[in-house]
Amino acid sequence: MKGFVFAILMLSGLVYGQKPAHLVRPSDTLNADPFFNTVQQSLQMFYADYANQINYDSLVSLMNYEPNQVPTFTDEVYCQRLEEMSKKSPFHMDCNAATLSTIKFFAAQRRGFIRVVMGRSALYFDLFGEKLAEYGLPQELRYLSVIESGLRPQVKSRAGALGLWQFMYKTGLYFGLEENSYIDERMDPEKATDAACRYLKQLYGIYGDWNLALAAYNAGPGNVNHAIKRSGGKKTYWEVRPFLPQETQGYVPNFIAAAYLITYHAEHNIIPMEAKIHNAQLDTMCMKDGVHMSTIATLASWDINEIKELNPIYKTAFIPKMKPARCLTGPMDKINLLVSLEDSLYSLEKSIFGPKVTTPNNVVVDNIKPKVNQENLQYHKVKSGENLKNIAVLYGVSIEQMMEWNALQTTNIYVGQKLKVYSNKTVTPTPPKPNPPAKKYYTVKSGDTFSKIAQRNNLTQTQLKNLNPGIKINNIVVGQRIRIK
Repeated sequence: MKGFVFAILMLSGLVYGQKPAHLVRPSDTLNADPFFNTVQQSLQMFYADYANQINYDSLVSLMNYEPNQVPTFTDEVYCQRLEEMSKKSPFHMDCNAATLSTIKFFAAQRRGFIRVVMGRSALYFDLFGEKLAEYGLPQELRYLSVIESGLRPQVKSRAGALGLWQFMYKTGLYFGLEENSYIDERMDPEKATDAACRYLKQLYGIYGDWNLALAAYNAGPGNVNHAIKRSGGKKTYWEVRPFLPQETQGYVPNFIAAAYLITYHAEHNIIPMEAKIHNAQLDTMCMKDGVHMSTIATLASWDINEIKELNPIYKTAFIPKMKPARCLTGPMDKINLLVSLEDSLYSLEKSIFGPKVTTPNNVVVDNIKPKVNQENLQYHKVKSGENLKNIAVLYGVSIEQMMEWNALQTTNIYVGQKLKVYSNKTVTPTPPKPNPPAKKYYTVKSGDTFSKIAQRNNLTQTQLKNLNPGIKINNIVVGQRIRIK
């Protein structure tokens, strides 16, 4: 951030320095607030341009594919592309029966997954790239998080591994990732990425082979060492592979397939999902006191689901007062607003939640817990299209209460799930919606562009234009109906 600020100041000629005597005027002044706003707006414009510099739509359009067409290629083409990738990487993207079958499976059956992770990559890949470069590691390792977690920090495996890089509890502790009642640093993107880099560097130092290092990351060094012994002391992943656990036998082929599909997504008619926000558009603010996310949401007019999504380190919707201070990540405009209203933030928190107490581990928590009445207990069965926010609104309660009553660590819920609700409000079940018509339309909202609408619906601009021949793509308006199917 500081480097960009300095660059903006240099470009605008506003860096302080000694002026020649003939240029100094006694009346020269600099009003701090307008100056600060100018710098912030310049940075926001720069980051917005940076975030939008890649036009995936135009890459796919060059292929002239039909909507949802699934291209296929010969084995020779796949092998040529893998060889091209290998030339630019210390990884060797082996072309063999295992990798070819996995690539073909991903290209046909995991297209939606690749779309989603490419959309989410805008939030994480720059961070990964910076950390990998810091430790002198190959940039291709960012694809490891794709197959580990699908780039979702809250994902937890059946074995208990958690976060973008799927650390087990003990491994996380070994690499310095803290956990208590309010935080789990395995879900912190920056700290977990730093820990993953240290672990991967350590594994490569042991095996001297990146594919074996990946296998050890998945199965543990003990399993890999055992497989090496059973293989008669072989030194490469493919020689050792038959002796590895079943899951690990598919691990490196999955890694290669993910790397391949992300690299050659346009050739496979895969349009990335629209990125909600780019990593370069984020900023942070560290808290002097404990604050509920609902207080932040109220003061900054900021959707609480986005606050939680951008701050996965927190197990609940409460940011505790700790040493070192815990921080909040968000879009620059929201963080700048909160910084300017910091005193108001803590005052509002106190007025809503009252006194706090300090626990023995120096975590500040609420002294007042919401009471529930067993006579008001209801159960809500989640239906298709519902989320925790609209269910909470339906019963006149808060999202935080819903999460506490149902022991939820995130706002993710699933169809058919039964949720506890303590409310006097009786909700009448809604009748099922009729089947949608064959033609499907989208109503333009504020901030929409023709390109975004196409990308969101897995179409190129050309394909969307063909569905709407009478529409001027550079002149759509809020409320306008666009045919998307």
